[in-house]
Amino acid sequence: MDLTLSLQTSCPRISGLSEIAENYDAVLCDVWGVLHNGVEPYMGAVEALSEFKKSGKLTYLLTNAPRPYSQVLKQLTRLGVDIETTFDKVVTSGDVTRRMVDTLKQPFFHIGTRSDVTVFEGMDVELADWQKANTVICTGLFDDLKETLEDYVQLLADLKSRDLPFVCANPDIVVEDGGIMRLCAGALAREYDKIGGETIIVGKPHTPVYEYAHAMLNEASQTPLDKSRILAIGDGINTDIAGALGFGFDVVYISAGIHASEYGGADNPDERQLQKFLDDHNANPVAWMPRLGW
Repeated sequence: MDLTLSLQTSCPRISGLSEIAENYDAVLCDVWGVLHNGVEPYMGAVEALSEFKKSGKLTYLLTNAPRPYSQVLKQLTRLGVDIETTFDKVVTSGDVTRRMVDTLKQPFFHIGTRSDVTVFEGMDVELADWQKANTVICTGLFDDLKETLEDYVQLLADLKSRDLPFVCANPDIVVEDGGIMRLCAGALAREYDKIGGETIIVGKPHTPVYEYAHAMLNEASQTPLDKSRILAIGDGINTDIAGALGFGFDVVYISAGIHASEYGGADNPDERQLQKFLDDHNANPVAWMPRLGW
């Protein structure tokens, strides 16, 4: 289908996924910020993925959630998403982190909420405090509702004093949770890197999570899927967009996500500012829309 460029942007705005769906055999869609906001699902996004799946095409979710996919399924169910009809499978950075555990030196010092300990669920791991650990695995802040980066200055310095490698299981810097921006593990990894610490980043935009997702799609399709036939959808310019483009996938940018304040109103952005934002980040999506819809 011919996508008519707007007068302001070189990246076309589309009204829904249906305008370009025929060009792709599979979708890799971000979760937080595209499918839901942490409190409720975006029903337009649910419909879009459901319709794409209904057409017989592979519909996968790709998220930087630092938890096993089973935990993401539980969260989506609690939010009211029909996991049977909306998508086929979920790939998480937590899953990729779990695959790395045997290559890392134990015991681990875990930075993250109590609920994020599920990243180790069913695995033979030893956890310890930072003074005795050999590796740090960070899934987020201990309390992302109250804490700031200032609360971690001394801890990160202590970790660096022991030259502990810092595995970041969620490269996101922030995530929107019902209108509140919460810091993620990526923010701590960035600070650790600034003081010279060794960081190992898992998840988008890094290659391993895309290789894993691509392999899963190929297995499901029972034939190798060319990258040009896989469409990534996301709102994070440095994670979803940079990662997918770097791996060779086409991308649809969802503008009403975490960067909405960069170019005006969430649902009616200034298209010139939006294009400048994309250009400044060397991003060239095939299209954009404020929110995912069909």
